[in-house]
Amino acid sequence: MKNPLIWLAFYAVVLLWSVWQPHDGFTWWMEATPALIAVPLLLWCRRVFPLTPLLSLLILLHCCVLFVGAHYTYAQVPLFDWLSDWFGWGRNNYDKLGHFAQGFIPAMIAREVLLRKQVLQRGAWCSFLCCCFALALSAFYELVEWWVAVLTNDGAEAFLGTQGYVWDTQSDMLFALIGAICAVLTLSATHDRQLAKLLIPQR
Repeated sequence: MKNPLIWLAFYAVVLLWSVWQPHDGFTWWMEATPALIAVPLLLWCRRVFPLTPLLSLLILLHCCVLFVGAHYTYAQVPLFDWLSDWFGWGRNNYDKLGHFAQGFIPAMIAREVLLRKQVLQRGAWCSFLCCCFALALSAFYELVEWWVAVLTNDGAEAFLGTQGYVWDTQSDMLFALIGAICAVLTLSATHDRQLAKLLIPQR
């Protein structure tokens, strides 16, 4: 994280906007909690496991995606309502962007940890297992949504965001897998260059 103050300032602005009069308070907490956990984790990482600038930026972008979804709920993001009308989707697809990010960013997190801890070497197996990690994380998140739905009954409708789509769970995991594949295909070279600049390898 080269400019932590800039990172924190941008994060704080989006957080304050998101928490100001959200559509639903319960849903806001459910959707925003992973982004709220990110700050203490990154502060801890800064001391013991400093991340590459690329990964820090990706985590910030993912936090923004979560905060937007938390503010409006994933089924009611205005821009995607407009896109839905324009393309004739029949539903608000912001949740698919969220699940794409849910695969894209965790795959790069896994790649950084696996390579820096020397669990794996660069190559096809590393890319494959990073995608597996992202897909497993997405599947676990779907289980969390199920548990929340069971515990809260109708209170989980905005959190689930299925919008009547019977294959919502499966398509969410598919988009996470696509995101993970896109991440390792497009960012691995840039990531490798930034990893090479870290002077002290983490063991």
